[in-house]
Amino acid sequence: MGTRTRGLANNILANGTIDATDGLSGTIPASNVNNTTISSVTSLPSSVGDFVQSTASDPSPATVGDVFYNSTSAVMKVNAVTTSGSWASGGNLATARRGLGNGPNGTQTSALGFGGDTDSAYTAATEEYNGTSWTSGGNLATVRQSLGSAGTQTSALAFGGYIGPAISSTTEEYDGSSWTSGGGLANARFLIAGAGTQTAGLAFGGYVGPSFTASTEEYDGTSWTAGGNLATSRQGMGGCGTQTSALGFGGAAPSPTVLAATEEYDGTSWTSGGNLNTARRYLAGAGTQTLALGFGGGNFPPSTAATEAYNGTSWSNETSLSTARWQPGGTGTQTSALAFGGNPGTGVVAVTEEFTGSGAAVTRTFTVS
Repeated sequence: MGTRTRGLANNILANGTIDATDGLSGTIPASNVNNTTISSVTSLPSSVGDFVQSTASDPSPATVGDVFYNSTSAVMKVNAVTTSGSWASGGNLATARRGLGNGPNGTQTSALGFGGDTDSAYTAATEEYNGTSWTSGGNLATVRQSLGSAGTQTSALAFGGYIGPAISSTTEEYDGSSWTSGGGLANARFLIAGAGTQTAGLAFGGYVGPSFTASTEEYDGTSWTAGGNLATSRQGMGGCGTQTSALGFGGAAPSPTVLAATEEYDGTSWTSGGNLNTARRYLAGAGTQTLALGFGGGNFPPSTAATEAYNGTSWSNETSLSTARWQPGGTGTQTSALAFGGNPGTGVVAVTEEFTGSGAAVTRTFTVS
């Protein structure tokens, strides 16, 4: 029929309905389709569809504001924004342990846990989480606990750790199936924090025996080189972020003194950030330098369930873990994090908890009263 030059606005009638009588066909050039807000539309022809979509399952990812009908459960739902964070139970680890490594840049539905201490022995076991349950992955070549980690479920980095009585400098790389050797740390240590990816990893702090260290090392996928030292030597701190935008928080300094101090790394040097509300060591971290989550930890003992969110300047208290514990694994983001394993004070646990933070999109069901 030739080029159509009328815009959509020409088909909106005075009463707010759409004129569907034109019988138009052919191709409308992209230049004639504009992003225009339409208001006062009171009805749509049946050929256009309903105002509310019908779907057999909840759409994922959730888009805030979407209203839909779930035909499987026969209920109306809406994707809303959470006003406060909460922890919910996930699937338990197959091997209960503490001091395990994790892919800190993984997700709540694609996480990794490896190594650690079962309270009776060290383990090389690796487990992968799919958002519901843990399954076995390839074992570490070197059994150890209190090791550092970086990366994701399919591209992870494990470094340092304790093999009793030896302190390790060993680095291993995971491809989603098996571990292979990488370049060793310049400074062997354990109770070490990590951030970044498999090819751009960051190791900082830790215990070198008989002292704590402020040393930072950067990994390029092959070898480690020295980075800027932490302002405060410490071990057992939480960490998250990337090699050029990392966050380190909490931990213990000599004496021992449990710390609340936070430091931010820019790829060259560390600077002070806002203090945690609850000073502690052996805590886990998730997220980024400006949107971080810190949870668990304690003072060996007691353990704590405290959870805090960081906005790049200060920490605020969030809903606590259901199970207080120190040395848990942690991964994910500030609004969608995962905590697994750890020591509640005596023994070890396999408990996994999933965090949904304030501001996250969640699906709510309409109810009739």
